[in-house]
Amino acid sequence: MRHNKHTFKVGRNCGHRRSLLANMLKALVEHEKIETSVAKAKELRRHADRLITMAKKNTLASRRQAISDLMITFNPLTSKETRIAKKGDTSIYNNDRKVITKLFDTLSKRYEGRNGGFTRIIKGVNRIGDNAQTCIIEYLPE
Repeated sequence: MRHNKHTFKVGRNCGHRRSLLANMLKALVEHEKIETSVAKAKELRRHADRLITMAKKNTLASRRQAISDLMITFNPLTSKETRIAKKGDTSIYNNDRKVITKLFDTLSKRYEGRNGGFTRIIKGVNRIGDNAQTCIIEYLPE
């Protein structure tokens, strides 16, 4: 029996599902709004809300856990790029570094007084190819 084992598998194996959710989480944090199917959005909502709760703690352990959940890759910088980055120009960084910064600096501050329910799902029209119902999942403005 599968009591207390809530995992919606989204029709994928473990590695593919983890990569799918990590990519969708990165896009959601970066753009604060993405369009996807309803089934994927409902599973993504669980992880997105948990990610904000982790970011609100703002500890080293929570930062490392978020990096692990988002499957962040830090490309090593050359010495010249490191000097430029220390001066404040962060255009050298890949988007993964910017996602973590935005999550812990912007989004966690936005939801300081809120205990849960950081995302909403707005249902849309059915997709033309497979007639799956699409929706927009987004972080709430305040």
